[in-house]
Amino acid sequence: MEIRLQKYMAGCGVASRRASEQLITDGRVTVNGTVTRELGAKIDDTRDAVAVDGKAIALPRACTYVMLNKPVGYVTTAADQFGRPAVVDLVKDISTRLYPVGRLDYDTSGLLLLTDDGGLTYALTHPKHEVEKEYTATVQGNPVPEAMKRFRTGIKLDGRMTAPADIRVLRRRSGEADVRVVITEGRNRQVRRMLAAIGHEVVTLQRVRIGSLTLGTLAVGAYRFLTESEVQFLRINNF
Repeated sequence: MEIRLQKYMAGCGVASRRASEQLITDGRVTVNGTVTRELGAKIDDTRDAVAVDGKAIALPRACTYVMLNKPVGYVTTAADQFGRPAVVDLVKDISTRLYPVGRLDYDTSGLLLLTDDGGLTYALTHPKHEVEKEYTATVQGNPVPEAMKRFRTGIKLDGRMTAPADIRVLRRRSGEADVRVVITEGRNRQVRRMLAAIGHEVVTLQRVRIGSLTLGTLAVGAYRFLTESEVQFLRINNF
């Protein structure tokens, strides 16, 4: 089917149509290996090869994107040697086989994405893309400025430093505090280990945001499908 080049680019998640037009006029787009600057150009999306800055693009196949509010007590692996329930059990009524985007610990609740889109999974989990993950936690004790500065600078885990992170105290109480943590990595039990390293064991931990997606009012154990605009925004900003 013939389609205008800028519309095709927008459908591939490269940029908006207007921004795609600018890419075309800047000479950054090729069709079958030839630079095209014609805004009215049409391509056959089944035959023509389109690339932006030398990188091939294609319309995404029909994939499924789900946001789940993971409860405590579920593993994010497909199966568990101890027979514990898995997050995929919570989306059994979806016929497509979905896979978690990254992991949340057994004792951690909150926002978890599930999809069959391997490309987006890679984009959201690879450290080079620095996708923010935001958590709220209740910790033992009350963090002091020196400890929080160390947290923000980086903590050595398994012999190497973590990337810069952020921590803010939301509420202080006798013997414990609520904190907000933002990281851009996804190491094993990273938030818990970083907080423990500055002297604050985690009591509860919940992930509330991944990139531009927020948990909102989604009930614990419930899921919803991402909107087209949410998927498009993720693709544009992380590919």
